[in-house]
Order: sequence, then C-alpha cells, then structure tokens
Amino acid sequence: MNQTIPNQETKKVDTKKIKSLLNRRKGKMKRFLSYCAHCSLCAESCFLYMKYKKDPKYMPSYKVINSLGKLYKKRGNVDWKFLNEIKGIVWKNCVLCGRCYCPIGIHVPSMIAFARTIVRSQEVYPQLDEASPESWL
Repeated sequence: MNQTIPNQETKKVDTKKIKSLLNRRKGKMKRFLSYCAHCSLCAESCFLYMKYKKDPKYMPSYKVINSLGKLYKKRGNVDWKFLNEIKGIVWKNCVLCGRCYCPIGIHVPSMIAFARTIVRSQEVYPQLDEASPESWL
C-alpha cells in the first residue's frame, strides 16, 4: 500500500542530517509548538478540514503536532516507517495554501513546509506519477 522509494530498505535514515535541520530552527519551531493551546480555532480556516467533514486529522494543529512536533519529540531519531507516515500528513493533508489562521500567531505553513524539508532530505516524498497507488487529494 505504501510505496517506498527505491533502495529505501538498504539505505539508512540519515538521522544526523535530520538532527542538524531540526537544530537550525529549533528555537522558533519549538516556541510555536509550545504556544499551541489546542483551541482548534485554526481548524475552520482549513478548506481540507471542512471538505472532509471536519475530520480532526485535517486540522492545522493536528498536522503540525503529528509531523514536526513528533520529529522534535523523537529528536530526529526516526525510521523509514515514521517518515512515510508523516509524508501523508505534510503533503496529502496540507496544500500549504496559507489560509490557516491562528489567533496566537503561530505560522502553520512555515512549520509544515519545514517538516516537508526534513522528510524530503531523506528522499521521502509523494510519488506523483500515474502508476503510483497513492492518491493525493
């Protein structure tokens, strides 16, 4: 079901690179993560959340906490399975439209974009060719 990038099984996750990326923006990103009050006010500004009948996995706060938040919580010590799990969160569940609104001022798009950068650094990204079983939007 989850298509893998060729040689993913033989190639190790470069956790050193992930840790380096996480450390570059650690102050700002961890501050944003700690500011989230889980108030859900960001949810209704997300058209995907509204389109998918208010499914919580499309809430901007959910997407950030379950991608970038988990990357920081694990301190970059992740495996291929984890990277493929958050791949769907940061690409399929978010189009980076910039509509998400946070009354506290958390900039969700920059956090999702940063999570994408980290996942992409390990060559994990959606397969967009016609033969792919993955459905994006």
